[in-house]
Amino acid sequence: MKAAVIRQTGTPDVIEYAELPKPTPGPTEVLVKVGAVAVNPIDTYIRGGMIAAKLNFPYIIGCDLAGTVEACGPAVKRYKVGDRVWGSNQGLMGRQGSFAEYAAVDEKWLYPTPEGESDEEAAAGALVGITAHQGLVLHGGLKAGEVAYISGGSGGVGTSVIQVAKALGARVITTAGNPEKQELCRKLGADLVLDYRAPNVDDEIKKYCETAGVKGVGVWFETQRDPNPERIIPLMAPRGRIIVMAGREARPEFPIGPFYVKDLRLIGFAMFNATPEEQRDCGLGLNEMYQAGKWRPVVGKVFPLSEAAAAHRLQEENTLQKKGTSMGKIVLKP
Repeated sequence: MKAAVIRQTGTPDVIEYAELPKPTPGPTEVLVKVGAVAVNPIDTYIRGGMIAAKLNFPYIIGCDLAGTVEACGPAVKRYKVGDRVWGSNQGLMGRQGSFAEYAAVDEKWLYPTPEGESDEEAAAGALVGITAHQGLVLHGGLKAGEVAYISGGSGGVGTSVIQVAKALGARVITTAGNPEKQELCRKLGADLVLDYRAPNVDDEIKKYCETAGVKGVGVWFETQRDPNPERIIPLMAPRGRIIVMAGREARPEFPIGPFYVKDLRLIGFAMFNATPEEQRDCGLGLNEMYQAGKWRPVVGKVFPLSEAAAAHRLQEENTLQKKGTSMGKIVLKP
């Protein structure tokens, strides 16, 4: 089979489109004929060596996938040949990645693909959808009627948080950098969309909360690499929750006094730390939202799998260099 692999960490140029043996599923694994995969920032960090990870070379890159079950191990209980499935968590904890024509995946990391959802959509929504659901439900406890704020609403996590928050009955504020991205956020359900470069963003957030009859933001979902607690804390409602899931090198000053006198919570999480059961709850929750018409993963630029290096370059341009040239999830097809 063909796969996008690396034999050492480094720039996107280390990615090879190579021939590898087709995997054989273990007892609790299914063999997935891959229909689509998606690129995440963590994929580029692992490939670049920015995150110390256990890599068995040649290492197949990628976390997310969607496709069709072609074979099952003898102990598999949830799936049968012909079932359509999607999932994440490949390429982590010593597991091989998803950027291949076939992948052997433990059934605990897979979820049934809802009727009508394409492989491109399912792959695009895998890691970012589970991340949004974990942050808002498992960790943030977002309630109907609260205001949720998400920075960067047109990105992979941002588009997911907007939709999950709206499905939970929240009112959503977000930011985006140009009219096209702002319109996407509105179409996804955001109640207030602001240009993050505007000088009055914080005043507009306060004004919206006052009009909505709440005392501030209930859940602040921060996706930026350099969060600013000095700015965030005054915008929060009492007992609000600030969620951070990015910025490994960030070391901002933190105003303890204003934080604790409002009974605030600061929550950090990484999606892949959740148990298989917790992630399954998220996956099935997203499926229910899809079937109810409240969750539609946003597919951005689509590449053939043979152009995985170009896809990684585009992801890095938008994550590390902040060029703002991508919207939604970058997807590849074998």
